Amino acid sequence: MNFSWDISFLLAVSLFINIFLAITVIFLERKDPTSTWAWLLVLFFLPVVGFLLYLLFGRQLRKKHLFRWDGQKYIGIQKLVNYQKDAIHDDTFEFRMRNFENYKDLIYMHLSNNDAVLTQDNAIRIFDDGHEKFDQLIKDIEHAKEHIHIQYYIFRLDNLGKRIVDALLVKAKQGVKVRILYDEMGSRGVKKHHFKELLQAGGEVEIFFPSILPLINPRLNFRNHRKLVIVDGRIGYIGGFNVGDEYLGLKKKFGYWRDTHLRIEGSAVHPLQSRFLLDWNQAASNKTKYSDSYFPVIPKKGDAGVQIVSSGPDEDWEQIKDGYVKLIGKARKYVYIQTPYFIPDASFLDAVKIASLSGIDVRIMIPNKPDHIFVYWATYSYVGQLLDAGARIYIYEKGFIHAKMIVIDDEASTVGTANIDMRSFKLNFEVNAFIYDHAISHELAEIFEKDMLDSTELTPELYQNRSNMIKFKESISRLVSPIL
Repeated sequence: MNFSWDISFLLAVSLFINIFLAITVIFLERKDPTSTWAWLLVLFFLPVVGFLLYLLFGRQLRKKHLFRWDGQKYIGIQKLVNYQKDAIHDDTFEFRMRNFENYKDLIYMHLSNNDAVLTQDNAIRIFDDGHEKFDQLIKDIEHAKEHIHIQYYIFRLDNLGKRIVDALLVKAKQGVKVRILYDEMGSRGVKKHHFKELLQAGGEVEIFFPSILPLINPRLNFRNHRKLVIVDGRIGYIGGFNVGDEYLGLKKKFGYWRDTHLRIEGSAVHPLQSRFLLDWNQAASNKTKYSDSYFPVIPKKGDAGVQIVSSGPDEDWEQIKDGYVKLIGKARKYVYIQTPYFIPDASFLDAVKIASLSGIDVRIMIPNKPDHIFVYWATYSYVGQLLDAGARIYIYEKGFIHAKMIVIDDEASTVGTANIDMRSFKLNFEVNAFIYDHAISHELAEIFEKDMLDSTELTPELYQNRSNMIKFKESISRLVSPIL
């Protein structure tokens, strides 16, 4: 009898907690409706487990003073942003390349909601292979004179990670300032003491949002997904590659790893540096102050226009997602999209549908190898829906495609860390380069078309003839997709 009473009491308490959390989700946290309904389903169908999941994944982030760096005023970012906005508004802005002006409303939006200064003097090298990217990165590390700033979501201390750390150790012993910032969740198992020799040589290592207690992290849902390297304030890297042997195609599970990364020389390196220092100072107890060496005068390297755009749960806007939607809306000939995950919100899905229904050649490439099974089947569901609008879908077969790239009309493009999913749009800290340049955009389009040779096209007939089991997996995965 007492046992039955205890069960009844626990059920009553569980129901009360679920109702309280439901009220919190609906009225206090102001989540979007799709996310709200997904969490309500979790809370009421998994009463106890749902409560724990909500504590770990459902809570919103306190935004106040998360990223602060007094050096912003020294490099005059706000003053330059205001100048560029006023000049674009008054039609007096000097665009060095004629086609830049076609995107002035997109440029203005990034200035308005992200303080993303437009630089027009950049040379960009594209890497679509991990061996080439990391060989060049290590060469740049070996030639560093003043500082090396490294930030990755995943930093494994396997063969590739040790190669990089060994190169950094040599430079630290030469007096070069070395800083490494990695995300704790992405780099599970990596601890500061694993960098003992580097720390003893004067290097610094910090962890983004570390756990308060072992295995307990109340900010589990908010991860720094950015991948940046800045060498001497003159060379910058941004893109999809993390540090790990799998990114060299050395893990059997994934096989060949197809990703896209950029090496930038020019004034766009300055906002990359600023982004790193903002993130570093959030994580570090020893804050970094402004130094002229971080922002040297850089001679003109090329003609590519670049805006470095960041987004995250600390912001009021979804800057990168908004940039994606605006970029697609500018297309007149084609839109090429590569992403490992395609779980868009309504605005992005509508932008792609409208482009395709307008006669624009829309092509989307996703992987055939899932690294997150629910995400994979949700992705399959969404791309299947776009077939009816006339979009063409390609399934990459050679290995795993991890690139985050959109290119339109051989004129404008974006490469960075943000996937096309709710996590990248709303929860992760991300950074992308928006590029206004014919040569770079054309090269990215050529890479996409080369990847098509290693892909299978998902035709409407193939999709309609999928098995009932696949349809079931899609339905379940799509139901919970807003909180994946």
